[in-house]
Amino acid sequence: MTLPVADLEQPRRTEAEPLDSRQYVELAISGMTCASCAARIEKRLNKLDGVAASVNFASEHAAVAFDPAQVDLDELIGAVEAAGYGASLPEEVVEDDPARPYRRRLVLAAAFGLVLAVLAWVPDSRPPGWEWVSFALATPVVFYAGWPFHRAAAANARHGVATMDTLISVGTLAAWTWSTVVLLANMSTSIYFDSAGAITALILLGRYLEARAKRRSGDALRRLLELGAKDARVLRGGAEVVIPVEDLAVGDRFVVRPGEKIATDGIVQVGTSAVDQSMLTGESVPLDVGPGDVVAGATVNTSGRLVVEATRVGASTALAQVARLVAEAQARKAPVQRLADSVSAVFVPIVIALSALTLLGWLVIGDASTATAFSTAVAVVVIACPCALGLATPTALMVGTGRGAQLGIVIRGPEVLERTRKVTTVVLDKTGTLTEGRMVVAGVIPADGVDEVELLRLAAAAEDPSEHPIAQAVASFGRERLGDLPPAESFSSRAGLGVEAVVDGRAVVVGRFGLLADWGVKMPADLASEADRFESQGTTVVGVAWEGSARGLVAVGDRTRATSRRAVADLRALGLTPVLLTGDNERTARAVAAEVGIDRVLANVLPGDKAAEVSRLQESGEVVAMVGDGVNDAPALAQADLGIAVGTGTDVAIEASDLTLVAGDVRAAAVAISLSRRTLSTIKGNLFWAFGYNVAALPLAVAGVVNPIVAAAAMAFSSVFVVSNSLRLRRFRPAEEAP
Repeated sequence: MTLPVADLEQPRRTEAEPLDSRQYVELAISGMTCASCAARIEKRLNKLDGVAASVNFASEHAAVAFDPAQVDLDELIGAVEAAGYGASLPEEVVEDDPARPYRRRLVLAAAFGLVLAVLAWVPDSRPPGWEWVSFALATPVVFYAGWPFHRAAAANARHGVATMDTLISVGTLAAWTWSTVVLLANMSTSIYFDSAGAITALILLGRYLEARAKRRSGDALRRLLELGAKDARVLRGGAEVVIPVEDLAVGDRFVVRPGEKIATDGIVQVGTSAVDQSMLTGESVPLDVGPGDVVAGATVNTSGRLVVEATRVGASTALAQVARLVAEAQARKAPVQRLADSVSAVFVPIVIALSALTLLGWLVIGDASTATAFSTAVAVVVIACPCALGLATPTALMVGTGRGAQLGIVIRGPEVLERTRKVTTVVLDKTGTLTEGRMVVAGVIPADGVDEVELLRLAAAAEDPSEHPIAQAVASFGRERLGDLPPAESFSSRAGLGVEAVVDGRAVVVGRFGLLADWGVKMPADLASEADRFESQGTTVVGVAWEGSARGLVAVGDRTRATSRRAVADLRALGLTPVLLTGDNERTARAVAAEVGIDRVLANVLPGDKAAEVSRLQESGEVVAMVGDGVNDAPALAQADLGIAVGTGTDVAIEASDLTLVAGDVRAAAVAISLSRRTLSTIKGNLFWAFGYNVAALPLAVAGVVNPIVAAAAMAFSSVFVVSNSLRLRRFRPAEEAP
């Protein structure tokens, strides 16, 4: 699958910023065993002209943006293979248990290793010739069970590099070779067949547990992708025909019976029902739908029979887009991971050099026996663990973004996590964010001597061509009350102010009082008083004028979401200061703000000035998160330090954001910030323990405090610990759901 995308490292874009000519491809990588492998592949890919690549060790995928004029897919795959690894498109990979390659080898290594340990550590159990028995048991453990390590080490050696497998291979082969030489030469010194067997068994156990845990870290995304319907009941000639969902086309009408999944995104044509959208939005309460309502694929029809017309299929559906955004986020790297990658790239050569110095140091300076010096050097090689560093960030990111998808939250990239920690102020758009976004006419107030029907007819006709929510509310109300409306000629829309049009030969102006004033229209005192009364109730009032005189008012209201007050309280609990930003007048804005518990209000802000208001907050020292849903919010979302788009809004707003709330419930903004902060905290905790392990373990190994077997157990434990710590994010629950 290749999609045109911007550079992997570029920030989110706005509608005005076109994508470049690059294409995006995700490659499945095989053969990686540690973070050093991922670093090598990434370096090799990025050497190609026109390529920007990021390799994720945890997910075993590479996200590659490339210029098709400079490099093609075969060259990308060839570059990975030239580095000693395998690469293919994800759809060509057959899903398998990643722990399976280790299972059989682990069983043999554990069984033989246990006998080797008894022979070495329990002298009374030793039969005659026990040394040769140890040799016979250790050889298949080292060369069969440990073969994946030796094979990878040899492949790496051919390319002149060293990885974690190099350390394991060198350590086990050194222990086996030393012991074999001692046995054949009949030397009176210690043998280490038990160490070679135990190291192999423990490393295999660590890899086995790590592989299982890594798979669990990506379970949320896999389950999301599996949620879609497999078949659809399409209406053909009045009959229902069952076809694979892949064969659905835009415009097809399909039937959804009670209890069935909706096959794809569409618009309800016939029937009413309640749809369970929890898998997509995280909202547990089913949504009532009827003719004209939009439904999403993979959601569940709980009651009535529906006939739906498909509007999006395949990769363009809401579910597919959420999965794509999550997968892209998981493939990218957080800035904090760069340090770990840099360390991993040079870690293995440093460890090998340190092991050689340890051997010489114990022999020359410490005046120790050859056996002691050798054992200490092997412990240094075995205890080193760049794997934990490589797993620290991607596993936490995979689990965190996957859990977010389950809750109806899309985290667009790892760099977003750092921004959530720094945010101090959250700016909330009013219409469609704190309110339902469905404007309805609350009152029509004619001036003295003006017929109410005539006022509504001309105002609705003038507003009809406009796409603004207030205009559409007035036009819809007019059609409901009066039927067909007269056409509007010479229509002109003034952004954030109102409209001008010629209706029935009369020049009609509908909008803010300021727009009417531009036309020389003065608002009579009685109408101004009525406007004040309606605005004090939280509605928006527009004036209507024609032939140079004010003819009346239309009051339009938008109900506040039932959850908005709780959402504001949740944001405050996170230490954030909420600010209401709206194009409405001060009085209306204050009424809504008081209802939801916001103290600071920025009103009368034209659409083009929203980004400037966000910028002013930033200049005053605030770190700003912006929550919005409309096209006119996109510049402000892009300007903000953290852009949060309400998923029921427009595509351009979502594209310009860092976080997307699929459910359209502003409460999820607090949940998204809380989850992002928890994920960042987990990443930092993982890196602390991974770095701390090596800082503490290597000096202990050099000092001879730990032997090779303990070193192997510690190394395996460190990787498993990091992945297991990341998996705790699967238990993240929004505050209102916590027990």
